[in-house]
Amino acid sequence: MGFTEIFVATHDEALKRAAALDGGGAAGEGSVRIPDISDFEVERLGDLAGTAVHAAGADYELAMVDVASDSLLGVPPAMLRALADLLSYETEGEGDVLADVAESWAAEEDMPFGADQAARYVRQLAELAAGVDPATKSGLYVWTS
Repeated sequence: MGFTEIFVATHDEALKRAAALDGGGAAGEGSVRIPDISDFEVERLGDLAGTAVHAAGADYELAMVDVASDSLLGVPPAMLRALADLLSYETEGEGDVLADVAESWAAEEDMPFGADQAARYVRQLAELAAGVDPATKSGLYVWTS
């Protein structure tokens, strides 16, 4: 298995980045590259994040964004909000929600990393999601090899 790269971009920038990645490009600045996972594991993270912030049942399925790239998918608004909310979600005595999500994600079948690495990835992805500015027409994109 290859890797998955997640990044913030406008639609046009995302297509250019996908073309570079399709050609074997290096990790992009400000992106999160996770080896040995696919888009399915990213969707599972969305489900776990949504449940943790009490938004279970929303659409967390990644969607193809352009016929020009089969490997480029867009993160739906519900998943974007759920991931961003992990950074500031307040709970009463429930512990660290982000850490709990990371631990659950790492425990998923066939995950190639443990809870500590998952926590780093989840924090990075939550920060990317929180940085998406709709005014710039940017979004969160997932490219999978």
